[in-house]
Amino acid sequence: MSAATSSASGRAERLWLRGLDSRRQTARHRLFVFPHAGAGASSYQLAEHFPDSIEVCPVQLPGRENRFAEPPLLSVEAVVDELAPLVAARSELPFGFFGHSMGALLAFALAHRLRDMGAPLPTRLFLSALRAPQLPDREPLHHLSDADLLTRLARSEFAGLDPELQELLLPTVRADLTVCETYEHCHPSPLPCPFTVFGGDRDDSVREPELAAWRAHTSAAFELRMFPGDHLYVRDTEQQLAESIARTLPVRGRETSPVRG
Repeated sequence: MSAATSSASGRAERLWLRGLDSRRQTARHRLFVFPHAGAGASSYQLAEHFPDSIEVCPVQLPGRENRFAEPPLLSVEAVVDELAPLVAARSELPFGFFGHSMGALLAFALAHRLRDMGAPLPTRLFLSALRAPQLPDREPLHHLSDADLLTRLARSEFAGLDPELQELLLPTVRADLTVCETYEHCHPSPLPCPFTVFGGDRDDSVREPELAAWRAHTSAAFELRMFPGDHLYVRDTEQQLAESIARTLPVRGRETSPVRG
């Protein structure tokens, strides 16, 4: 690899992957974290709840936080095209994926891309608050007018945000909805990675049977765990969530408890 190529790769890594080498001396596993639609890498503060043996690396997508000036990407494929070589290049440690809502879809698609590349796979996928991709589509939102979309978002991840901030984030949110709503599931072969699927027990948008349907996408162990809360249950359960992940992430291939539901 030339010096110029190495430098470009390093810049891309720093843009996309936060927290790399933050626990260089102590990390034995790495957890890549994929945020929900419209959110940035700082949306979750999971790192402080993990032991020093687990390095948490939030993914920063274009169009938010320090990358706000960049145009957001419009498809799962476009995101995975960028992330796959970066993650594959940083597989010197065993790693897992945690994704919430849209982030779960990105984590799932990225795991499939890594398998297609012959690259190392996650030790486990932790997928949160997203219905399984083979289920019938719901009403798409990305084509709605700004006013109608803001009304719908007021009942979702953006509930409670200042109206001016909602309007500022609207282009990124619309792009992220496009990413989710134009995804076409085309992976008939299940992944060999174990899955842990999380959800909120009061989430009206993603119900427990829709979470349990992820079982079809792994040939390994499967676990479903419900937390108290709605679609954004993560905000109030980060410590419990981190403890649940830490119990299963460090051991590759360990069997989990039977699936609920």
